[in-house]
Amino acid sequence: MKGKTALVTGSTSGIGLGIAQALAERGAHLVLNGFGDADEIARLRASLAERHGVTVRYEAADLSRPAEIEALFSRLQAAGVGVDVLVNNAGIQHVAPVERFPTERWDAVIALNLSAAFHTTRCALPGMRERGWGRIINIASAHGLVASVEKAAYVAAKHGIIGLTKVVALETARSAITANAICPGWVLTPLVQKQIDARAAQAGISADEARVALLSEKQPSVDFVTPGQIGEMAAFLCSEAAAQVRGAAWTIDGGWTAQ
Repeated sequence: MKGKTALVTGSTSGIGLGIAQALAERGAHLVLNGFGDADEIARLRASLAERHGVTVRYEAADLSRPAEIEALFSRLQAAGVGVDVLVNNAGIQHVAPVERFPTERWDAVIALNLSAAFHTTRCALPGMRERGWGRIINIASAHGLVASVEKAAYVAAKHGIIGLTKVVALETARSAITANAICPGWVLTPLVQKQIDARAAQAGISADEARVALLSEKQPSVDFVTPGQIGEMAAFLCSEAAAQVRGAAWTIDGGWTAQ
């Protein structure tokens, strides 16, 4: 990965940060994107750069707006930065029954979780073709393969991202550009920890009991996937060993979708 540049969306925390760290460990320069406190992001940039000896940029583009995505790529091009690895990870969630699902929340989830990946991909592909190499990795979900109640927009977007991945893989099949999706199950992120804490408080049980209860509903291993594990899978997909892995939806879900 030395000399390559990876744009990882939603990479200021959680899964995206785990992926960024794994790629930086292998020598990739980084373009981070996501929301957060400006000082904390500056510290994160400095820490990653110092630890791994790579260049770390930050782009605050709102990926739900196509014009901001185009402007992001224009800035990178003007700075002489080519995106060799694109990781589409940014996403949001909203939970409600279909008949009560707010239309504005549907639009927001689809815009960030699905449409943004289309726009970043269409902007990144010309440069990848020009340089003769590229990796596109879309972070889907177990919900890209199976459904759960009250998650209509999220499930639709994640199913869509797997379809998009397959199309891009076919359109790049005779090149050194690959497109694949990673489908995680439950990952212990701050958002999930809040769900565990809320469940524990509501049921009057310990946090450990709430964690087991949450995982037992879907994930047979009754253990969380870690951002680091997803990062290692992404790093593999960037390797020469994965040159003929194309259009795949790789599960890392503790057995969720094996049921």
